[in-house]
Amino acid sequence: MADGRINAEQIEYWNERGGPQWVQLQERLDAQIGPLGLVALEQAAAQPGESVLDVGCGCGHTALALAEQVGPRGSVTGIDISRPMLGRARERQQEQQLQNLTFLPADAQTHQFEPASVDLIFSRFGVMFFEDAAQAFGNLRTALRPGGRLCFLCWQELRKNDWVRVPLQAAAQHVPLPPRPEPGAPGPFSLADPARVRAILDTAGFRNVRCQSHETDMSVGGATGVDGAVAFLLTIGPVAALLRESDADTRSRVAESIRAALLPYADGNSVCLSSATWVVQAEVQP
Repeated sequence: MADGRINAEQIEYWNERGGPQWVQLQERLDAQIGPLGLVALEQAAAQPGESVLDVGCGCGHTALALAEQVGPRGSVTGIDISRPMLGRARERQQEQQLQNLTFLPADAQTHQFEPASVDLIFSRFGVMFFEDAAQAFGNLRTALRPGGRLCFLCWQELRKNDWVRVPLQAAAQHVPLPPRPEPGAPGPFSLADPARVRAILDTAGFRNVRCQSHETDMSVGGATGVDGAVAFLLTIGPVAALLRESDADTRSRVAESIRAALLPYADGNSVCLSSATWVVQAEVQP
């Protein structure tokens, strides 16, 4: 793993708390955000024979898809700071018997990549947690060959993502919400401002930066009923973080409020709320 002094808080979180939770809920999380990642994968358009770096690859869902796309003549490296998630990714790789895929436990912000070694850098929600985004993207750019491409998926602002906003507002009836993070602080919405994204990538040496909006309803926790959606939200994500130190009575009252808030969005076995993301693309000069 790279210099632990950089991004130390994120490294600790994704190894001690966040990573194990994602492994436990991997199938439900893939069901929730997989369709969004598919949109970005289509835009990235990995080609047979290409070399690809999947940043913040987590439990391997997109890395597996990329390995299928580039075929046996291509190669994919998934990089992540979370060893528990990489462990699950390797298990899935073995299940699918993919030989053109490797996983690297390292911090993309500081890892010394082989210069000009990949054609495409991809990420599904894996680049919003950098301590220094400009430094991180500058470091990633060194891995791209001349004419290489960058494509990543990130969240737009909170007010356009009801899947987070609605349960948080329900929870706020019982527990105080944390103060808003400083603009650009590591977190799910750190790249929500497209002007900031363009400035970061311009500084990092990328060109022709495009931010394509994608807005759609998203199934909370995958195909599940209201009770399952509530349990999912109490286990992982912003509401779960909010309740980390809460007692059982508070958790129960929050659960009831969230359940009431989700009922209007329930349809059969799914609970679907709005989501808004950016598919960001850029290149390096040929």
